[in-house]
Amino acid sequence: MINKILGSRENKKTIQLSILALPAILVFFVFSYIPMTGIFIAFKDINYVDGIFHSPWIGFDNFKFFFTSNDAWLVVRNTLGYNIVFIVVGTALAVLFAILLNEVISTRFLKVYQTIFFFPYFFSWIIVAYMAYSLIGPLGAISSLINKMGFTSFDFYTTTWIWPILLTLIHIWKGIGYVSIIFYAGIMGISQEYFEAAAIDGATKLQMIRKITIPLLIPLITIMTLLSIGKIFYSDFGLFFFVPREMGQLFPVTQVIDTYVYRMLKVSGDLGMSSAVGLFQSTLGFIVVLLSNYAVRKVNEENKLF
Repeated sequence: MINKILGSRENKKTIQLSILALPAILVFFVFSYIPMTGIFIAFKDINYVDGIFHSPWIGFDNFKFFFTSNDAWLVVRNTLGYNIVFIVVGTALAVLFAILLNEVISTRFLKVYQTIFFFPYFFSWIIVAYMAYSLIGPLGAISSLINKMGFTSFDFYTTTWIWPILLTLIHIWKGIGYVSIIFYAGIMGISQEYFEAAAIDGATKLQMIRKITIPLLIPLITIMTLLSIGKIFYSDFGLFFFVPREMGQLFPVTQVIDTYVYRMLKVSGDLGMSSAVGLFQSTLGFIVVLLSNYAVRKVNEENKLF
C-alpha cells in the first residue's frame, strides 16, 4: 500500500516536471530538429525557378567547391584558432574570477563585483562595435592619446597583427562575467567542511585553492569545456562581423566560417554552397565532441559528458 502511494506521488511529480519542461522541449524541437530536414539543400544546385525540391541534385559538388577554394583553409584556420584561444584563456580567467569572487567577504561588495562583471554580457555586438570604434578609431580616445604622446599615428583598422589580440580581449571582456558566475555557483556547492578541516591543519588560502577548490571544480570545468568544443567550428558572428567593421584589409585575420558563409550568400545567393558549409561545421563539431568525450571518459569516467 505504501509503495503504491509513493509510486503515485513520484508519477505525479514526474508529470508535473514534464509539463514544466514541455515549452523548452517544443522550442528545441522546432528550432533545432525541424530545420535539419533542410540538410538535402547542401547536395542540390538551388535555383528559384525550379524551387528547392525540384532543383537538380549535384551530390558533393558544393563541398568540392568550398574545399578547393583559396578561402577554405583561411576560414577554418581562423575559426579553430580563435575558438581554441577563447576556450583555454576564457576558461582559465573565468575560474580565476570565480575564485576571486569567492574570496570577497562583504556581501555588499560581492553584488557590486558580480554586476560589474556580468553587465557587458547584455551588450549587443553592435554596441560593442561602436564602443570599440570610439576607443581605437581614427579619432578614438586611444588613437588620440597615441598621437598626443608624440608617437606615429596608428590605424587599428588597417593593421592585421593586432586584431587577434583585440578580438580575444573583447570576447573575454564580454563573456567572462557569465561563465565566471557558473563557476562561482560550482564553488558555492563545495562543502565548507573541506575548507574548515584544511584551516585547522594550517593550510593557507592558496593551498586551499590548489588542493580543494580547483580539483573539485574539474568536473564542471570539463563539462563546460566539452560544451564549448561542440561549437569549436562555429564563431560568434557579431564579434567577427560588426567589431572589425567589414574592413577588407582585416579579412585574413577576421574572416571565419560564419562570416564567410554570410558574405558568400550575400554576394552569390548560392543556398546550396552555404548549406554545405553549415553541414560541414555541424558534422565536424559533432565528431570533435564525441572524440573529446571519449578521451575524457578514458582519463576519468566521472567527468564525461555522456
